[in-house]
Amino acid sequence: MTPTLRIAARLLEKPWLWAFAAAFFVWLATIVFTGGQGAAAVLTAALAFGTFSVIVGIGQMYVITLGPGNVDLSIPATMTFAGAASMKIMDTQDSMIFIGLLVALGVGVSVGIFNYALIRLLRIPPIIATLSSSFVFQSAAIAYGRGIKIKPPPVLAEFTTARIVGIPILAIFTVILAVIMAVVLHKTVYGRSVIAIGQNPRAAGFSGISVGFTRFATYVLSATLAGLCGFVLSGFSGGASLNMGAEFLLASIAVVVIGGTSVAGGFANIPGLWGAALFMFLLVTMLNTFGLGAGIRLIMTGLIIISVITLAGGKSTGR
Repeated sequence: MTPTLRIAARLLEKPWLWAFAAAFFVWLATIVFTGGQGAAAVLTAALAFGTFSVIVGIGQMYVITLGPGNVDLSIPATMTFAGAASMKIMDTQDSMIFIGLLVALGVGVSVGIFNYALIRLLRIPPIIATLSSSFVFQSAAIAYGRGIKIKPPPVLAEFTTARIVGIPILAIFTVILAVIMAVVLHKTVYGRSVIAIGQNPRAAGFSGISVGFTRFATYVLSATLAGLCGFVLSGFSGGASLNMGAEFLLASIAVVVIGGTSVAGGFANIPGLWGAALFMFLLVTMLNTFGLGAGIRLIMTGLIIISVITLAGGKSTGR
């Protein structure tokens, strides 16, 4: 086998490749249908909106990597509460942006601690614990924000919508964040502990890994990233609203699975998050461009996502 064929074979073994391939073909189908009009604009929009799915997807990916049963369903409520609290604290004042960011991150940390307390102290399964806490924090957001869309400071709004040579600046920062979290996952004791626990928690415990602390840190990480996402999404969308996180409940899980992370745990894939986020946005754009009805769009979206998940699959992990 020639070196070129060997490289191609290795690429085809990468589960994240299928997510990017799906995104490319969906984008190609869209611009062919429109005769090439708006091709760059569609990509720019995909990068802008995909950014938020990637931010929460990183945290969700770490949680899912811990193994079966681990999932964070409190992400939408955390985003909403963090967005509402930070916007209200800043009160449209540019001088309060840093304080607002700290508040959003603080909300995330608090939610993560609360989630793990339910899981560890009360022995509640993660899916139930995080879903229950989502009701608590969504209610807190309603009470705190009183249903009013709270506008962001002008500088924050400008920053979150700014572009450099046509590329959203938030996308650039999120790529940097993804690279950092990839290094953390594969090169640090904490990241390797997450993977080891997902592969075999008992063996990880016997090898000296603090399983409890690693799980605690992972749920806090997921909620903190959700708080960060709520902060920047509020700036991007013109303010915090009570339904701002609703679409990210399934999106945060979909980008993880479509991106090639194993739902069985023990194998994570950060590059695939970007491919999956772009694919999800471009798929909806394509179906809207084709002028399909809502019912047909939903059916086709489901079928296409199933196909991509089947191809991306992820690696199986030994137990």
